[in-house]
This record gives sequence, C-alpha cells and structure tokens, in this order.
Amino acid sequence: MRDTASVRGHLPDENPGFVGRRTELERVSAALAEHRLVTVTGVGGVGKTRLALRAAHRAAERYPDGAWWTDLGQLDGERLLVALVADSVDLADHTPGMAATGLCRRLADDRLLLVLDSCEHLAEPCARLVAELLAAAPGLTVLATSRRPLGVAGEETIALDPLPPAGPDALALLRRAAGEDFPAAGPAGEICVRLEGIPLALELAAAQIRLQGAEAVRDQLGSRLDAAPGARFDLLAHTERVWPSRHQTLRAAIGWSHELSTPLERLLWARLSVFRGPFDLASATAVCTGGPLDRATLPEALDGLVRASVVRPPDAAGRHRMLDTIREYGATWLDRTGEAGTVADRHAAHFRGLAGRAETEWHGARQLRWYRTVDAHHTDLRTALDRLLRTDPDAALDLVGSVAFAWSCRGRLREARDGLEQALLLSEARGRVRARALWALGVTLVLQGEFGPAQDVSERCAREARHAEYAEPAGAGAGAGTETGAGTGSGRDRPGDLTLDAAALAGLLALTTGRPTAAHVVVGHVLDAARGGPADSAARLRCHLVRVFALTGLGRLAEAREKALRLRALCEELDEHWTRTALEYQLALTGLLEGDPVAASGHARAMLEGTRRLGASLGVALGLDVLATALAAAGEGERAADVSGTGEAYWRSTGQPRRGLPGLRALHEKYTDTVRASIGEPAYEEIFVRALTGLPQDGLDRALRGPGRHG
Repeated sequence: MRDTASVRGHLPDENPGFVGRRTELERVSAALAEHRLVTVTGVGGVGKTRLALRAAHRAAERYPDGAWWTDLGQLDGERLLVALVADSVDLADHTPGMAATGLCRRLADDRLLLVLDSCEHLAEPCARLVAELLAAAPGLTVLATSRRPLGVAGEETIALDPLPPAGPDALALLRRAAGEDFPAAGPAGEICVRLEGIPLALELAAAQIRLQGAEAVRDQLGSRLDAAPGARFDLLAHTERVWPSRHQTLRAAIGWSHELSTPLERLLWARLSVFRGPFDLASATAVCTGGPLDRATLPEALDGLVRASVVRPPDAAGRHRMLDTIREYGATWLDRTGEAGTVADRHAAHFRGLAGRAETEWHGARQLRWYRTVDAHHTDLRTALDRLLRTDPDAALDLVGSVAFAWSCRGRLREARDGLEQALLLSEARGRVRARALWALGVTLVLQGEFGPAQDVSERCAREARHAEYAEPAGAGAGAGTETGAGTGSGRDRPGDLTLDAAALAGLLALTTGRPTAAHVVVGHVLDAARGGPADSAARLRCHLVRVFALTGLGRLAEAREKALRLRALCEELDEHWTRTALEYQLALTGLLEGDPVAASGHARAMLEGTRRLGASLGVALGLDVLATALAAAGEGERAADVSGTGEAYWRSTGQPRRGLPGLRALHEKYTDTVRASIGEPAYEEIFVRALTGLPQDGLDRALRGPGRHG
C-alpha cells in the first residue's frame, strides 16, 4: 500500500507550469459541489489533465475519504480497467467473483473523489463502470477527463477551450515554458496567436524557442500555418477521435516539431510510442535500436526529444514518459513505416526477458530490487503480456509465470489470475513453464480464499512437475533463459524445484484449511527425498517455510521456533526479504502460543516493516492482527484496540473479511474479548472506530513505534 500524506487519498504532484484557468477552475469546483459526475472535455493537448489535477487538489479536503487519481492512458483495452481503478484507490482486491463487485464494496460507504483521467479510448466501458459505482456508492463523486462526454445519466460536462490566444495566460505559459520573460508585443505574442492558445502547442514552441529564439520560431510557424493544410507538413491519416477538424493547429504544431527533429529523433519518437508507461534508457535502448539507431546514437536522439519537449525529462528514478497525444502521433508514424508489429514484438521480448531475470533474481540479495523493478514496469509488462497472448501464447505463459508471484505479493491478484488463466488456456506448452504457471495460479487462488479451485490446480501442478522432471527428456520444457526442469543438476532420481514448489503449494493449501499434519507430511516427504539445503533455491526455502508453519500448527513450538530462527538467519545472510517477513509472522505466532506476548510484538513489528517495504497490503493486515493479539495478551487494551482498528482498515483494502491461520484467529478472539472487558466496550469501540476511519498509514506508523514511543 502506498504511503499517504496528511490527507487520505493519492493525487500526483501538481504541474508547476499550470497557468491561468481561474474561471474554469471555479466552474469545475462548483460542478463538483452539485453533481456526482463531472467530465472535462476538450481536444488533446488543451490541458484537461492539468485542470482536473488542480481542481482535485483544491477539492480534496471536502472528501473525508480522499481524492484518488487513475491514469487510464496506460490501458490498451478494457480488460484491466476495473483492476487499475481498484489499484488506484488502494484496493488490493483478493476476492474472487465479478471484477467490479469488490470495488463497489470498497467505495460503498465512503465519501471520496475519484478522478478518471484520459477516458476517451475507453468511453463506453468507463461509462458502464462509472454508472455501476455511482449506484453502489452514494458518497462517491467522479471527475473525468475525456475528448468526448461519457454519456452517463446526470453527467455534467465542462468543455475546455484553449487559453485566449491574445490574453495574458497564453503568454505567461509560453514565458514559463521557455524560461524567458518576453514582452507582450512582438514574436512571442504572435506565436501565442498563431498557436491559438493551445497549451501543448505552446510548450512545443517554447522548446524550440530555447533552441532557436522567438523570432525564428515565429517565422517558421508563419510559413507553415499560413500555407494550405496539405502543405503544412507531411500529412498523416489520423482518426477524428485524435485530430478533430477544428483543431488542425495542434496537429500542425506537433507535425512542425516532428519536422524539426532529426531523422534519428523521428525514428526514435515513432518507436518509443510502443511504451504505455514510463521507460528508462535501458528499456528504450533494448526496444528501439535497429538500423541507424544504435546504442551509440540513441542516447543523443533521446536527449534531442527531451530538449524539444516531445519526451518528458527523467524523473528521480531516471524514467521518461510521453504525453498521450504525442505518443499517438508517434504511433501513427510507426504504422506508416511498417515497423509497428516488429517493434511491438521487440517490446514484448524485452519485457519477457526482464520478467525472467526478475524470477531468477528472486532468491538472493537482489530480490527487493527486482521486486520493485517489476512493480515500476507493471504497465509495460501487462502490455507485453497482452501482445504475447495474441501472437505467442507459449511466450505469454513464460512471462506471466515469471511475474505472477510478485504481482500476487503486491496485491494484484486479479491481474495475476487473469493473465495466468488466459495463458494456460491458450498455450500448449508443457513442462517447466506450465508447472510454474500452475504453481503461481494455485498460490493466487489460495490468497483469494478459493480453496476448491486451488485444490484442483495444486493437483495439476504436481502432475505437471512430475511430467517435467521425470517423463520429459532432460532439459525439455525448461523455458528460455532459466534453470532446467529438475532444478538439481544431479540426475533425475530425486525431486527438483518444480516438485518442491508443487509440494509447497499443497502444504500452503493444507495450512490455510486447518490441516497442519497434511502440510507437514507433504513437504517433509519431498524435502527428505531432495538433495540440497534451503539456501539452494527459492523452492527449497518455500518448502522449509511451510514445514515451520506446519510444526507450529501441530504444537511443536520449540522445534518450530528453532527451525524458524535458523531459516531467518539464512535469509538475512542471503538478504532475502519475502521469506524473512513470513518467518517473523510465524515467530510472532509462536510467541503468542508460548505465552510470550512481548516477543510476539517484536516479531510482529519486524513483519510489518518487511511487508511495508514489499507494499503487501494483505501482509500488513495479517501483521496488524498478530500485533493486536499480542498487545491484547499483554493487557495493553487501548493500543490493541488502535492496532485492531487499523488492521480492519487494511483488511477492507483487500476486499475480504479478516482471516489468517486458524490458530491466530482463535487467539485473536480470545484476547480481544479480554481487553474489551478490561477497558470497557464503549472505550474499545471508540478507539477501534477512530483508527478504522483514520489514515491507515498513520495507524501503521503508530503500530510500528512500539511501547513508550507512541504519541
């Protein structure tokens, strides 16, 4: 779950270049006060996103449950629309069923502002979703931006025009973007008039002013805009949706920037259009090189596009992005060159390779780095998966199998399950790739509480693992760039990593359904037959983790604690984060069962620190439950109520009721009843509700401060 600021919600930082729009801001603010759906319409580049962002920041304090931003421009279809909106409001929905159901439940009792930016390419599915959400959530207000209205009943539409060309705001924007204080009379004023006050066109002109000066830019624009439309630049066939006839000026301004770019910059512009999310230099180089654009020339071409404001400067993480309108222009040129399919395939291959490296690096010191890399490139990994599902389902299965576990850890269970199920249906690949995908799907289903389907997938995973490790010729079905199916390198007489992971899945399912004996037997049988120790692979480590939990469930607490401490030390040596966090949960549970709530509290806080680093809302919810139980067991009733209320807020963000291992649920109920009685039901409820309705991040911070440090 993302960190929150002093108010609930998440909005991007405002653009410091915002200029004017006082009247329009007042209109949007007034409309939000009167209507539940307000749509800002206008042509591309007119400033809809900036206006909506400024209006949302101004209005945020009026919504007790915050203002939340969703950028729909990254979607290339409606399949993941609900998942993206859910993610944007911090709903790591772990529930099965209809996609919008959990989102409706999440918003039903809230008073919040949901901003949907760039709806035009998904207008109809957006309209259906908005109508459903507004019906389910009486306190919801939606602010949308789109090139056309959504057409939902009760929609208030505000048409956004360009800045007055001869007015002070257009000139102020040009001055700020160019970094020069032009006089009102002269070339700068003429540029504003010629570009009709269109903000994006003015920014492109400002970039050229920095390179050539205002007079040269005025003269170049004059020669193009005064010419007949067909002579303004090399015209392309654009759809009416992108280029409305009444705003050929914007098209001309982008075309003019395109003309002024060098041939290599134009080629790079076209190829970069395949990225739907932010991209770094390494990804741009991998996807866009070819022909005259090579590793030596690409960085200079990219710098040129940044100087021309075609590509945004890199952020703190070194990632660039293109505005949708400019990206669409580049995509049209890419189609014209005949390279669209080739570059899309190269993009998909690059992100498939990135996914494979992330999986390989999961076991070891680079785990957290690659986990965050997968998260940062999430949009383009999804784009690559969609491409491969259409063109190469076997490769799609390999990609999604590599990242699905990381997606599930991050709370993106719907996307993981959707991608895995589609790829498994379309692909005919056998062996390691299929076994791994079945394992990831089984874990996802367990986390969703779908134990019946998870049992079926677990059995299929075990069969596929046996097929890969014993029936196939050595090395078959291994998948590109990964270890062999056996995972041992020492013959085919012992179980390899695929069988170990299948056993870990079966054990996880047994644990969550209250069968610790079955969990202990299944992983113990495979571990006893396999060679190597827990440090040898991620699959071995997962099996050892399941065995520790099984020992706890069987009441063999001393043995469980001793094995857990040894595993934790090994994880610290490996700098492995995910298993270490799970072990802290187990040690906290063991402490509770042994009657040591102080030790349990310490382990619970260590778990919470780990899950916060991983951004795992389900893990945070589980950790808060065990911490609340430990505090209650120690007689700290007020702190227990506060942590429990925060835990409920995090559970609601997962879209499911409180749950966890059966042993913890019983302890939680027992000690909670005790502290309710000790501090009084009214006092407990008051503290619980205050934490539940407060900022979850603030509650988590209080929980992590520990005794004597909470204020």
